[in-house]
Amino acid sequence: MLVFQYCVKQDPYIDYHSCSGIGIMESIEGSKLLNFLELMGQLKHVKRTGWVMEKVENPETIAGHMYRMAVMCFLLDSDSSFGNLNKNRCIQLSLVHDMAECIVGDITPHCGVPVEEKHKRETEAMQKLSEMTGAAGESMKKLFEEYEAQETAEAKFVKELDRLDMVIQAFEYEKRDNAHGKLQEFFDSTQGKFSHPLIIKILSEVYKVRSDQLANNK
Repeated sequence: MLVFQYCVKQDPYIDYHSCSGIGIMESIEGSKLLNFLELMGQLKHVKRTGWVMEKVENPETIAGHMYRMAVMCFLLDSDSSFGNLNKNRCIQLSLVHDMAECIVGDITPHCGVPVEEKHKRETEAMQKLSEMTGAAGESMKKLFEEYEAQETAEAKFVKELDRLDMVIQAFEYEKRDNAHGKLQEFFDSTQGKFSHPLIIKILSEVYKVRSDQLANNK
């Protein structure tokens, strides 16, 4: 129960209920835009549940996770063999895919929330955010739906980025805390789930360096 409460934790200073029932208008009130930005601000402070449960010291925030994913999208320009993905759309998907967590929290498979219920909560949260920001919100909601559907090449790539960033983060925590091998479960959970050449190139280097470190610390 305590884990579940953490996963859906909300900021006590923001009136989340005021987000509902707001119609999409041609002219959005400044108060709604400010409320939206306050909600986005929560992403800078909400720590990722997986690392909290692992008792990682000073774990990353949701915003930090999405930021590096967005930056990694620029690497698509570094080699023509990485495909013809729409880089800008990948950046947008990276910045939107966890946006609903400003309202529902970071729900992981260990939180005891069924997948269907998680999707329902996040979809409702994106609808609220959309109603607060008009046309911009509609665009963000469509990006979220694209990511969830996993039907476009860009959405599939960003899903791989999501997993890659988790692996890199686990690798960094092991190095920082001199706890080599401690976060093996985060590597095991993503085995066989990568296919894009850019992702595999980076991942292979992570595995190589980590393997050397594990060997040196036996």
